[in-house]
Amino acid sequence: MTFTIATWNINSVRLREGLVQDLMRDEGPDVLCLQECKSPVEKIPLEGFQALGYTHMVARGQKGYNGVAIFSKLPIEDVGGRDWAGLGHARHVAGRLENGVTIHNFYVPAGGDKADRAVNEKFGQKLDFLTEMRDAYRFDKPKKSILVGDLNIAPRADDVWDHKKLLKVVSHTPIEVEHLTQVQNAGGWVDVTRANIPEGPLFSWWSYRSPDWEGADKGRRLDHIWATDDIGSAGHSSKILREVRGWVQPSDHAPVFATFDL
Repeated sequence: MTFTIATWNINSVRLREGLVQDLMRDEGPDVLCLQECKSPVEKIPLEGFQALGYTHMVARGQKGYNGVAIFSKLPIEDVGGRDWAGLGHARHVAGRLENGVTIHNFYVPAGGDKADRAVNEKFGQKLDFLTEMRDAYRFDKPKKSILVGDLNIAPRADDVWDHKKLLKVVSHTPIEVEHLTQVQNAGGWVDVTRANIPEGPLFSWWSYRSPDWEGADKGRRLDHIWATDDIGSAGHSSKILREVRGWVQPSDHAPVFATFDL
């Protein structure tokens, strides 16, 4: 079975319903995982997505904030969504395909502006979220699973536009990278995107604050597709559709894709 999966922080699924439909129509991934849907589940606009073949959905939502959803052309079973770090946020949902692959869709907290939990509660919440993920995967190592989402960390030097300038900026600080690496190692996760594209700058997010996001190209790779080591080698054809960042009224994130032969 071959299927393509995409992950995209949409920054409001209702506001950008048309952009989601455009991506579904133009690219047609078999599974599309969205983060920051900012909608209760019952208000997610399903009709247009279903008309394009996405007849299955598992989701967790809340009004105005957070929210994660998996839209699929393939049958998918809801297998849970955990409240990581007890934040009461809709930041995780999991679904299982008929071939036994479990897909985890995550929206890790951004962490605020100050990289110091003593003065910034949000940064502490982010680290606690990652620590709980690490401990969960150490206790129960996942198998035949794919983890995708906006993890809000750019781990490698070439995952940001300027490594030295961003070392003290939230999303690229050494403590965040260390926490994310521990999550990855605990679960035996393979970074599929970088396995397929091992060298060179690679970004999936560009700030709204930059009036010339494309020309300045001050991006970060915050969005990821991982797979457990038992199926990691099955992932191929990874890409980031950076042109989507230039669509009308876009999200500040671009969708990330990978194809799996399983």
